[in-house]
Amino acid sequence: MAISRPSGRRIRSGIGLTAAALTAAVAITGCAPGGSTTAKPAATTDVSTELTTDEVTLTIADETGFPVTDELAAEFTKQHPNITFNVTRDTFANLTANAPKLLASDTPPDLIRLPTIGDTVRDGLLANLDPYFDAYGWDTWSESQLAALRVNDEGVRGSGSLYQLGLGYSITGIYMNLDLAAQLGIDAPPATLAELEEDFAAAKDAGILPIMAGDKDGVVNFVVQAAMNQYADKDEFSDWIYNVPGATYDTPGNVKGAELVKKWADAGYFPSDLNAIDYASFVSRFQAGEALFTFNGNWAAADTQAKMGDGVDFFLVPPAEEGGKHVAMGAANSFSVAAGSKHLNEIVYFLNWIHTDPAARQIIVDVTGASPGGDPAQEMPTVEEGSLIEDALAMAAQVGADDGQIDFMANSTAGIYAGSIIPESQLLLTGKISGQEFVTRVQAFYEQELAG
Repeated sequence: MAISRPSGRRIRSGIGLTAAALTAAVAITGCAPGGSTTAKPAATTDVSTELTTDEVTLTIADETGFPVTDELAAEFTKQHPNITFNVTRDTFANLTANAPKLLASDTPPDLIRLPTIGDTVRDGLLANLDPYFDAYGWDTWSESQLAALRVNDEGVRGSGSLYQLGLGYSITGIYMNLDLAAQLGIDAPPATLAELEEDFAAAKDAGILPIMAGDKDGVVNFVVQAAMNQYADKDEFSDWIYNVPGATYDTPGNVKGAELVKKWADAGYFPSDLNAIDYASFVSRFQAGEALFTFNGNWAAADTQAKMGDGVDFFLVPPAEEGGKHVAMGAANSFSVAAGSKHLNEIVYFLNWIHTDPAARQIIVDVTGASPGGDPAQEMPTVEEGSLIEDALAMAAQVGADDGQIDFMANSTAGIYAGSIIPESQLLLTGKISGQEFVTRVQAFYEQELAG
């Protein structure tokens, strides 16, 4: 079965240039509204977008194995010799557990890697970045990329004031084995979900595994949420992920997406040992040529390129209708500014520089493979032509232009991934429950966890 489409194998998108810099002066307080006495109140600071000429040392608390902060700090000091850095590191688990204590100390780090906001906003430990948002003109940045970094007065993520920024932003999509695609006469990525299903069927008929995935540790849910994203209302789905009161997972779009993935499983489009395959195994098996497609993120781009060379493509999950806007899971490598920082203007200048300076944006791409974020119209970093990282950057720009980024549903509560999403998806993809039952059961767990 040959499938020929009018466009070529690779899809590229042009990206324009940036706007001019701003300077302003407004007032900011270090503690968030409703903060507790846990925090050390910071003095009112006059916000300025001009970097000081004083000698300043900025402190960053980061996790072990995240070298991009060292390279960014070195480049910033090269450009601004009066600013130096002290970067400390700890394990992910220790840093997450100790973050409130570090932030509440007499000498908090100016910037801290903070994957889980928790009660830090309620306790007044994080600087509210709204005045800087206005001063620097961050309203040109993709709002969907920033939504997960916002917290409102009720402590709900997804709206309200900005308390974090990312040092790189992930994006997810589909990798395609081009050698297998050529055997099947597939000469371009699918433009719709229906075309994607045609490709699945063509592969199955030819004895080629359509989708490499695994569910031993739940990562088949890259596929499940990708399908849901094409039918669900993005704002309603995000509300549920961010724990907005009254939000529900049990929506017609989520049910339709779950039923679609069940249909794919029933048709034999996944490996028969799906529930025994973990993340590392499904990545290596795809890279070894075992399937036509796999659903994964840009974090795997460099390694997949190294393993497969020019024989692989990376593209966004196609929408349900041709020409529709793209929706894709993604999240920031999130960092927060301490409310008690004595160098608020300087550390936020550094964060803005990371998103706007060409050398800094290049470091983000080269070291992490992630999108540098910021204004979608800004020129993207230089990457190897035809590489998967080039694909990933174009994908991030497209999702930014479509305002289509959504957080991972596994991030909705602390226990939902292991406690519900993994076991229920294992049942869904082995035909033991329906899409409606999957959605109903996950919602019930969610409500129970939030109530507890």
